[in-house]
Amino acid sequence: MSVIKNLKVFMTPPHACSYLEDREATTLFIDPQARIDANTYAELNEIGFRRSGEHFYTPHCKSCRDCIATRVPVKHFELSRKHRRLLNRNSDLQVMQVSSIDTDEHYALYEKYIEHRHDEGDMYPPCREQYRGFICKGGEFGIFTEFRLGTELLAVSIADQVRGGRSAIYTFFDPEPGRRSLGSYAILAAIQAIRESGGEYLYLGYWIRSCRKMSYKIDYRPIELYIEGRWQLLR
Repeated sequence: MSVIKNLKVFMTPPHACSYLEDREATTLFIDPQARIDANTYAELNEIGFRRSGEHFYTPHCKSCRDCIATRVPVKHFELSRKHRRLLNRNSDLQVMQVSSIDTDEHYALYEKYIEHRHDEGDMYPPCREQYRGFICKGGEFGIFTEFRLGTELLAVSIADQVRGGRSAIYTFFDPEPGRRSLGSYAILAAIQAIRESGGEYLYLGYWIRSCRKMSYKIDYRPIELYIEGRWQLLR
């Protein structure tokens, strides 16, 4: 029997959708008091759940199924010409894992990113408490990766180590060096790291066809989409 069947699941009241202006959304989330171990987390990933801070959730809207969970099968991923140019453009960066990003330096970069890129979203205005609750809490699964040019911090990505690969949680970066496309580069770096460790998948979160902010996810092909209870390959 699946361990998920033994978990309590709650549903939020309808609220404004964060991605589609004319829609209402509802969300299923796992009981915050539940102990989520590696096996449970792996099963949640397999059915499209995500982690945000200390919460595990999935969209469950009454009349909309536009949020589609995605994952990249890294062994079959093929670099496009665009991706190769991106790797070359960022070959001067140092990429390293760190144990914590709860510092003034990391928060200053996060604050700058939110103010320049998401000044109309749910995370604006940024604050340190929100940053610690959403970004810094990785628990036993969290992986924090820095991208630096010399000593200058340019980007940070947060992911979870899950059975079979990684689940991307969030990336924030300096919005000024635009030609570097640091968000996209962080995805390529994660794919490479998973390959080197022998993993299978990079879970990329939800893709919404009609949402421009989500369009980048479909660029990493082949990609698998979780539709009607099973993963379907899109080349």
